[in-house]
Amino acid sequence: MANREPVLRAIFLGASNLKASLPDLVSGVRQRAGGPVEAFAACGHGRSYGSSSRFLFVRRLPGIAGCGLWRELEGAPPRRTVALVTDVGNDLVYGARAEEIAAWVEACLDRLAHQQAEVMLTLLPLPRLVKLSPWQVRLAVAILFPGRPAPWPGLLDRARELDERLRRMGRERGVRLVEPEAAWYGIDPIHLRRRVRRQVWDRVLSLGLPEADATHRQTAVRPRIPPWGAAELRLFGATLRTAQPAVRFPDGTTVALY
Repeated sequence: MANREPVLRAIFLGASNLKASLPDLVSGVRQRAGGPVEAFAACGHGRSYGSSSRFLFVRRLPGIAGCGLWRELEGAPPRRTVALVTDVGNDLVYGARAEEIAAWVEACLDRLAHQQAEVMLTLLPLPRLVKLSPWQVRLAVAILFPGRPAPWPGLLDRARELDERLRRMGRERGVRLVEPEAAWYGIDPIHLRRRVRRQVWDRVLSLGLPEADATHRQTAVRPRIPPWGAAELRLFGATLRTAQPAVRFPDGTTVALY
């Protein structure tokens, strides 16, 4: 009979990198935990940490700092918790100030502290960004954030300021900081190359979760994450609500999306 009591809670916060890699991350955490995992994720292409954001002009999601994930966690029983905070930077293109974005991230870290979570925070991909020419920036923004301006080098200056704020915040809170490498990215300067995704996230997970011993290591299963499975979103102007968790494994592992 399957053990349905989770041995670990995992919280994932981010945007498109997290959305693309969420199946691998859930599978990786489940293997390392050595038992069922209760996973919560607030992610999505173009996701903002503080404002409502849209994707391809048809899907809109609330800011991560104010989404329903936090209300759900308020009543959750105590459990060992790990958290990944990543993709901090979309809001720069949306015009938000570095101090404003840092405040949104700090609000998330405060809530994670209430969960006594072991937090891993990825910094901005500055090693790749500093190598971009102005035309490469304009091209990348036009493709990834259509209709948004890309003033350069002002955008780079704000990215550096935000990165420094994140570093200071992480050091003060004992958060494990992840330093991105330029080789992780290609022509697209903010999304991980497909061929390195698993390697990168395995390295990140190792900061908070050691490998499970052979007797407890779970079989690798890559879950299918429904594209419109968030608890609440707007699609073509209509509000859609989905009961959570959106994904269930036979062993009791669950994934709730917000």
